[in-house]
Amino acid sequence: MPAIVIVGAQWGDEGKGKATDLLGSRVDYVVKFNGGNNAGHTVVIGDEKYALHLLPSGILTPGCTPVIGNGVVIDLGVLFEELDGLEQRGIDTSKLLVSANAHVIADYNRTLDKVTERFLGSRRIGTTGRGIGPTYADKINRIGIRVQDVFDEKILRQKLEGALDLKNQILAKIYNRRAVSVDEILEELLSQSERLRPLVADTALVLHEALGRGETVLLEAGQATLLDVDHGTYPFVTSSSATSGGACTGTGIPPTQIERVISIVKAYTTRVGEGPFPTELLDDHGEFLRKVGMEYGTTTGRPRRCGWFDTVIARYAARVNGVTDFVLTKLDVLTGLDKVPVCVAYDVGGVRYDEMPVNQTDFHHATPIYEELPGWWEDISGARTLEDLPANARAYVNAVEDMAGARISAIGVGPGRHETVVIRDLL
Repeated sequence: MPAIVIVGAQWGDEGKGKATDLLGSRVDYVVKFNGGNNAGHTVVIGDEKYALHLLPSGILTPGCTPVIGNGVVIDLGVLFEELDGLEQRGIDTSKLLVSANAHVIADYNRTLDKVTERFLGSRRIGTTGRGIGPTYADKINRIGIRVQDVFDEKILRQKLEGALDLKNQILAKIYNRRAVSVDEILEELLSQSERLRPLVADTALVLHEALGRGETVLLEAGQATLLDVDHGTYPFVTSSSATSGGACTGTGIPPTQIERVISIVKAYTTRVGEGPFPTELLDDHGEFLRKVGMEYGTTTGRPRRCGWFDTVIARYAARVNGVTDFVLTKLDVLTGLDKVPVCVAYDVGGVRYDEMPVNQTDFHHATPIYEELPGWWEDISGARTLEDLPANARAYVNAVEDMAGARISAIGVGPGRHETVVIRDLL
């Protein structure tokens, strides 16, 4: 059986958690391969709503083994808080595995994240302030703390001393903050080691052996394509690889074992944080999408910026990720509109762009070229086949599919686990 990747096609919040959950009962492992608790998945099961931030959404599926891969950065306090919250609601979390090579977010990373954003002022990136970027920077600078270090006090102390030699200079002399004590951070991390120890494994080996046994492994991205540190709208991006290529580096699974890439794309577009957004709506239509779609961040609660569907972005995501299937979510939010505009290209200074401009400045100044499609008023939440959708809703799906660069294999028509139109099997 294959390894399957799920990624977001836009700026995140597309509904990856629901798509992962839709497949979860049919896969053996669900692996988070990038990011940290700077993003969230909302999964609705019956009358219950679960907001997951650090944990893979497969943790809600009995029989499925959830894995936090080496490409993730972990706030241990948040990890245990999230596990406690699920256990209090009767969810079995005992099968969770955590990579020994994943990096740990220390308190000084969170502090640096917040003070740096304030220092940047109008040039801020729009981070969540949870220490994600500084932790990835430590990883690249080779002064990071890994999960395995928490079990060796001598090594941990040496690494903390090396990291804080520089960081305390920055905190005190640039940001006028107090220096951080090595002993303070050491004590915090060591206090979490015993609870952490039973969860830790060589997850790359575990997944390799699972695939060898013919089991199915689902690799779940945090954030999305346009937030990828290499392929996103840099510098307004996250600090990790959120595209399908990141699934390999973030888990240790080679690309030859990935047979399917499923990309989640919302029936309109949203974004949280700073950065260019060609189809953004600063009018009543934008407020309509935000209100009906309940577009507020799962992790931060921040209102999301909203705009019409952008096929230029969808084509880009299809190309960069090698998308085999799109899952189109939140189609129901568009119900009640007379016309539904779709961005088919950009205009930049009088020049038409059918593909993403390579130049950041051009993308920043891009204005959308729209094609208007007829809307629909019928309630579609009960639809389970393509034929159940009203004619105009089907026409919208077909038009988006023709322009997006990959087939649409499932459509979300409501927030619930079963409120999905399945056109073709995703496994």
